[in-house]
Amino acid sequence: MPRSYFHRMAKKTAPARTTTKLKAAMAGKASPTKAADGDAPVFAYIASLPQPQRGIAERIDALAAKTLPGLQRGVKWGMAYYGVDGGWCFASGAFVGHVKLMFIRGTDLKPEPPVTPVAMGKATRGIELASVKDLDERLVAVWMKQAATMPFVSAARRPRPASAGKK
Repeated sequence: MPRSYFHRMAKKTAPARTTTKLKAAMAGKASPTKAADGDAPVFAYIASLPQPQRGIAERIDALAAKTLPGLQRGVKWGMAYYGVDGGWCFASGAFVGHVKLMFIRGTDLKPEPPVTPVAMGKATRGIELASVKDLDERLVAVWMKQAATMPFVSAARRPRPASAGKK
């Protein structure tokens, strides 16, 4: 998607244009961006990033939209989250000097992404991108498709079996 698309969407949702202050590493939330489901909060988050992180995040978002039918977006823990079928598959968070693309069930992906992010769960794996040139779109699309076959659904959002709670 052209960059102007993100800027139009961000203007509709963001009260003021501010640049997100990036953290050096994951510790708590990646940014102060508030949690919200939907496209608009993710577009606003991406538009708030400084370059080159904004360009990287825009490419990841566009690749996800092209690769996954029924894509769902949201902002969680100060990062853009992407999922399908009511569950989350991967997240993209901007940090000083890079963007992390993290797959929630990364240990199940083939080939397994090389980076084990701090504070993201034992099965999470990903990659760190310092520039758009670092993004191997073909490989990342393969990982996105694999991740979409096994979205993470929290216990609170999982449907309960009809027999649950009956004695």
